[in-house]
Amino acid sequence: MTHEPRPALLRAALDAAEQGWAVIPLRPGDKRPALHGEASCPGVGDCASGHRKWEQRATTDPDRIRAAWSALPFNVGIATGPSGLVVVDLDMPKSNSKKGTPCGVTTFKALCERTGQPVPATRTVRTASGGRHLYFTAPAGVRLSNSAGMLGPLIDTRAWGGYVVAPGSIVHSGAYTVEDAAPVLPLPGWLLDALKPPQKPAKAVSRVLPSRVGRYAAAALRYEEENVASAPEGQRNAALVRAARALGRLIASGDLTREEVEEALSRGAEAAGQKPHEYRSALTSALNWSIQHNSGTRRTA
Repeated sequence: MTHEPRPALLRAALDAAEQGWAVIPLRPGDKRPALHGEASCPGVGDCASGHRKWEQRATTDPDRIRAAWSALPFNVGIATGPSGLVVVDLDMPKSNSKKGTPCGVTTFKALCERTGQPVPATRTVRTASGGRHLYFTAPAGVRLSNSAGMLGPLIDTRAWGGYVVAPGSIVHSGAYTVEDAAPVLPLPGWLLDALKPPQKPAKAVSRVLPSRVGRYAAAALRYEEENVASAPEGQRNAALVRAARALGRLIASGDLTREEVEEALSRGAEAAGQKPHEYRSALTSALNWSIQHNSGTRRTA
């Protein structure tokens, strides 16, 4: 009689969800997400209003989890950002690493000693390769992203934009198991300080306004561009959409051209650290919506 892993994996997914951690299915026996990509998006369900990435589709809904894990024995991924987690990933040396390379656990212990800090006694998961995942609750008011090697060799972190394989999952090299079921500690302040991205000086936003643009329209354009440029991470697209909807009224009234608005808001978005592929679709959609809804406001000469 062969062992059926599906109930155990379903239980692992439900256990994570019960702790408020949003899960995604990973390919059976693998660490990669089992969700469709944008190119093959069917445009239904979660994606009915547009493709949603795996982080957006992570869920704690037990009914959705049961439906997903009833299909195949999926491994379980925990989306760290939506789950309010920061996970420190202490990896093992790779097969091509230099002989004598210390593992991530050893390097992390040395880091704690150098900084005069104890090794945090938090929830710890042993990975299939023999590494460790240290779980922490994410700090309020700070949006951390993944990092690679920032704390030291073979030490990565998973936060927004990342996920970890949950205990109970099995890959070709072994299983992920809970090594220490201690409560999840808040991320220590010294680790938060080490992981915070350096503050970038505010970038000057260039503004070359045509002489025909009226005083009100010029002021509105500058104001919205600066709002977009200064938006904090996590709120940048929302600020861009608000600005585009506000300025779309001035395009509809003939006070500004669409090109002028797109150039200004693109400068603002890129000054805030966004790449064109991250903001272009939102900008286009918001302008289209605003122009359409304000098409009767065009002023007459």
